[in-house]
Amino acid sequence: MKDREEIILNYLQGYNNFNVSTMVANFSDEITFENIDNGQISMTLHGIEAFKSQAETAKNYFSERHQIIKSFKHEEDKTEIEIEYFGVLAVDFPNGMKKGNELILKGKSIFVFKDKKIIKLTDIS
Repeated sequence: MKDREEIILNYLQGYNNFNVSTMVANFSDEITFENIDNGQISMTLHGIEAFKSQAETAKNYFSERHQIIKSFKHEEDKTEIEIEYFGVLAVDFPNGMKKGNELILKGKSIFVFKDKKIIKLTDIS
């Protein structure tokens, strides 16, 4: 389980530092990513290139962002983390949020592993 925690911490370090290469260092080429917002799937991506492309685009949305792990929960092939999220918007959003607004959320991420690689990541807020 320690290996999984180190892999997840590496991913979050990359995320917090806007470093996509570090984020995907332990991803399978066949990664599946899902974002679930208010119980609805708002995004699904398949494959490492689709994830990298989205991650590069998303870097432009924030001038600052941090995910902090509050807890780990390990199961057979997956690890769930509870997170606190803080971000400062770098652009205006269609939902009315403006550049400079702070975004504070609580949520969880579920990482599914195979052969010490992340094969699925689900973010839930």
